Amino acid sequence: METKMEQVRIDLAERNRYMRKFFDEKADGFDDVHMSLLESKRAVTEVLPNGIRNVLDLGVGTGMELYALTERFPDVHITGIDISPNMTSYLEKRPFAKQITCIVGDFFETDFGEGYDAVISTSALHHFDSACKAVLYRKIFACLRPGGYFVNSDRFVDTEEEALEFYRYFVDNPDRHGDTPLTVEL
Repeated sequence: METKMEQVRIDLAERNRYMRKFFDEKADGFDDVHMSLLESKRAVTEVLPNGIRNVLDLGVGTGMELYALTERFPDVHITGIDISPNMTSYLEKRPFAKQITCIVGDFFETDFGEGYDAVISTSALHHFDSACKAVLYRKIFACLRPGGYFVNSDRFVDTEEEALEFYRYFVDNPDRHGDTPLTVEL
């Protein structure tokens, strides 16, 4: 039996086209808007153990979270995936630009590679429903080395009803940005 959430569907290809356009248009002011999330972006680095050398960043955007990561792990190599070329254009201006391999693409079509010590994501995975997240989590698990870490700092809601409300907003307003955060259970 389908849950209420499963009854409301978002076309993933359409969502990705929308997200690319939305973030391409917002790239210039992204850092200013996300400055309020800087502590949660730093927290991703703080929970990682010593010895991290190879990291995959899903939704790398402009790379704000990478300041703390490269400071703590100065020899780290980062592969960053983001759907927006305008967002990733900021990466080449960062002091850690030589430590990044950037891939412009969506998470579902892009090969993640393998052997990562850690996969991180900050404020990116709330754009996907539970079925899409299940696909992503399998890809993440497959690309980590044995004993590797997945750290996700993102927006969650408390109830399935709240999740459904966000989800329906996005379906009903395809021309507006809408997050689709899920509960931990979903």
